Amino acid sequence: MILVDTTIVSVATPAIIEDLQAGVNEVVWVTSAYLLAYAVPVLITGRLGDRFGPKNLYLIGLTVFTIASLACGLTTTIEGLIAARVAQGLGASMMTPQTMAVITRIFPLERRGSAMALWGATAGVATLVGPIAGGVLVDSLGWEWIFFVNIPVGVVAFVLAWRLVPSLGTNDHRFDWLGVALSGAGMFLLVFGIQEGEQYDWSTITGPITVWRLIIAGLVVLALFVWWQARNRREPLVPLNLFADRNFSVSNVAITTVSFAFTAMGFPLMLWAQLVRGYSPTEAGLLLAPMAIASIVTARIAGQLTDRIHPRVLTLGGFAGLGVALALLSMALAPDTPLWELVVIFALVGVGSSFLWGPLATTANRNLPPERAGAGSGVYNATRQVGAVLGSAAIAVLIDARLAANGLTFSPSEGAAGGGTLPAQVAGPFTDAMAQSLLLLPAVLALGLVAVLFFERPRHFAARPGAHATEPVAASREA
Repeated sequence: MILVDTTIVSVATPAIIEDLQAGVNEVVWVTSAYLLAYAVPVLITGRLGDRFGPKNLYLIGLTVFTIASLACGLTTTIEGLIAARVAQGLGASMMTPQTMAVITRIFPLERRGSAMALWGATAGVATLVGPIAGGVLVDSLGWEWIFFVNIPVGVVAFVLAWRLVPSLGTNDHRFDWLGVALSGAGMFLLVFGIQEGEQYDWSTITGPITVWRLIIAGLVVLALFVWWQARNRREPLVPLNLFADRNFSVSNVAITTVSFAFTAMGFPLMLWAQLVRGYSPTEAGLLLAPMAIASIVTARIAGQLTDRIHPRVLTLGGFAGLGVALALLSMALAPDTPLWELVVIFALVGVGSSFLWGPLATTANRNLPPERAGAGSGVYNATRQVGAVLGSAAIAVLIDARLAANGLTFSPSEGAAGGGTLPAQVAGPFTDAMAQSLLLLPAVLALGLVAVLFFERPRHFAARPGAHATEPVAASREA
């Protein structure tokens, strides 16, 4: 439910633009505000779960998320929708770290990989099927129902979690509120500067405040945050010694690029499908069905291999497949692209993603002791959301820039208001702008591919006698 709400807005973008009389950049803020409110507090909500119990914090977060979903559906203004999405993000930030922490604490090392792979597969599939579910709901009931649907799901989830999730022990923690303030301010300044840059021609916003000063200020504040984490001898928000484990560090870099790519992909793709091809929201969402199916089919294989194969091998294949698929998507995108080409490309995207979501989550946490589970899962989820925030902001800027570069000065809301299809003379340049925007994604994924080259063999892996050097096996539970 949390991750579907990260991507589901993309397919409803034209409908929200038309109904709430908003611009593309404002609708992108519907996602960015959610992701920011999700990313910043997730660093401390992992600790809160350790302190007060992951089950308790999960139930509180689920309640906040469900009520905020109701508010999202009832709003009649774009500003109200953005505000309700902030509340949704806060609820999500309380829930996600608890899921990883519970898995880390209740599964032994030799079974943790398979368990975390299922967690990762759920995350991956949710990210992929969000636009499909969104399309069906927008077409049949209206865009408000992409949020209303969370209410029955949230009620059922609350009952199941209350009855079935175990109550685990707690640990005393101090809370780094200065760290929370610095990380939140730094992220907001950076994302606001990037996302609003094109709107202000990368120049003055008001008075002495310019886009570049905001971006630089954000980077400076984030640098101060890192400095404070190193200086804080009590209990920093981000224990930097977590990054002494090379696999944890590499996994965080890699998942940032994956999250960036998947969040950014939806906006240009859904705009193209609905405004150029004239697809309904349901038809546009179903374009991604091959991704979801391929991911579901291969996730089990990836989970089984996670406990047996060196993480470098799995994730290199995942990044290579995903990067090539997105590059092919950019090259193939045209007003008359055959549907079978898109099906093949999206299936490759699904296969590549299944070898990234689960294996990266498993490798990030495999070496961490149980008492660091909350901190580790909080940091990992925070970096994942940072990637999503930056992807959302960057793609908004790039779409605006490429539309301008291709000579388009209109707002896509003109197409949305006119029945969903752009005039023929505009469809070509608009498609070129969307295709060029998508080239950002394989470029970012290349950074993740380089990062996973530095994975080392997890500590509980041991080579079988006579086995190839890259073939790990899980140690016994007793060991």
